[in-house]
Amino acid sequence: MRVPMLTHQISRWGRGLAALLLCFVSCLRAQTTNPQPTSLRKRAEIYSRLPLTKFYDTPSPLPPGKPGQLIRATPFDEYKLPVNVLATRILYYSRAANGDLVASSGVVLYPGGKAPDGGWPVISWAHAIGGIARMCAPSLMRNLDGVPFLSMYANLGYAVVATDYAGLGTNFPNGFADAESNAFNVIDSVAAARSAVKGVGSRWVAMGIGEGAMAAVRVAELQHGNRGGNFLGSVAISQVADLEDELGPTASPAPDLPLLLAHGIKALNPHFKPEEILSAEAMPLYEKEGEECGVAGTGKAAAAGMLAPKWQSNKFLQEYLSRNRLGELPADAPLLIVSGEEGARLVATMKAIRRMCSEGDHLFFQRYPEGNPAGVIGDSVRDQMAWIQDRFANRPARTNCSSQR
Repeated sequence: MRVPMLTHQISRWGRGLAALLLCFVSCLRAQTTNPQPTSLRKRAEIYSRLPLTKFYDTPSPLPPGKPGQLIRATPFDEYKLPVNVLATRILYYSRAANGDLVASSGVVLYPGGKAPDGGWPVISWAHAIGGIARMCAPSLMRNLDGVPFLSMYANLGYAVVATDYAGLGTNFPNGFADAESNAFNVIDSVAAARSAVKGVGSRWVAMGIGEGAMAAVRVAELQHGNRGGNFLGSVAISQVADLEDELGPTASPAPDLPLLLAHGIKALNPHFKPEEILSAEAMPLYEKEGEECGVAGTGKAAAAGMLAPKWQSNKFLQEYLSRNRLGELPADAPLLIVSGEEGARLVATMKAIRRMCSEGDHLFFQRYPEGNPAGVIGDSVRDQMAWIQDRFANRPARTNCSSQR
């Protein structure tokens, strides 16, 4: 396998990768601090998005199948990728927030050339969520919502399997931040990728950022009891706090979080009525959230203004928040959690980490000075890759749980 050479590769490519990461983070900061006029942003968004084609469509009802079973796959060359990284789109069976069989889409990125003996080691990527409409699928973005990082992993000799999550791309309700359904999409994508692309190996790790970080941890929890299997561990970047803490009195959530949350609860339980937790002013935006990515009109709003009186007492909301608390199930495989959070967010993150440690999880937590998730993933890249390399080399994983209690 190519894995034992990764230390040498990281060293050899270090300067180039550092420049790439610096450029990526700098571009993100420039977009934040120097916003473009609306017309230019709209034009850039149009050019950056790919059309939703029949590839993503499935019959209703969905024909019988098994989670991880490939429905179809096609090579795709319209992403902004380095010439030595190839891409194949996949459509596969997976599981939804309510347990139903659904179709999920995604992309497999892999190095050009012959795979090593045993196949390319796999990173199953779980993305942050910027909307729950079909058009919000990362595989419908020319940059895959993270090309510099994903293609970097492929350049280092990995196959990267990046699920969209069910309902992003495919015509099913999306569970938003439901860690279990997103985790099932991450797990099932690996089997589908092996069917779609010759040379994809069987041994894999999960990695996620934002809501995807929650999914990556839940992957490890769902793999409990699978000792000796092909799953080797999870990396979670910048968000393992409980959803209820994201809406707490000291939190500063994005204004559309209540809208996305309402859609997630509705996907889990069709009896839920969004108006029971959303204000009257929020309901038109809730409807638009199901059709657009980044709903206009929330920019100057506050999340509190989106919520109805006594929203906390809704039983469907409480069930959703409860099922998405991390650390209430044990994880056998090692966990690496990296974060740059501070203040109330750090307090919430540490609460979840202590809970995971109390379950006996083999967890290593590392905090970085950069608060922006894009900065954290860049700052931590060497530590990520060293940790991942150790998993594939069957080396013992470090833990610092004793210092987190």
